[in-house]
Amino acid sequence: MGQEVSVSYQAVKSRVYRLIDSLVEGAKTEQEVQESMQRWWKLVHPTDRPMAKKYLTAVLAKSNATLGAITDGMGEFKEFSAAPEIDLSRPTKMRAAAAQSHASAM
Repeated sequence: MGQEVSVSYQAVKSRVYRLIDSLVEGAKTEQEVQESMQRWWKLVHPTDRPMAKKYLTAVLAKSNATLGAITDGMGEFKEFSAAPEIDLSRPTKMRAAAAQSHASAM
């Protein structure tokens, strides 16, 4: 393996947040985000993968909880009460796909 990446909690969080931002801004598609995570995972040394998986799972869980809190909080605003419900099943599908690709990479 030529290049290895840091698996500190901060490094993983930064990686995830940059990818979320690029998806929100339209700089990357969902497919590109998934491919980026797969490339990143390949750069993680095999002995570091359990810790990387722990950090990644924690960051994704906290990010998902944050999105849920924002979505739930928006219902309290009159302006948003008439808006259609946001489909929160989509992030779950993305998380499942990411978990599957990580498991296959191990």
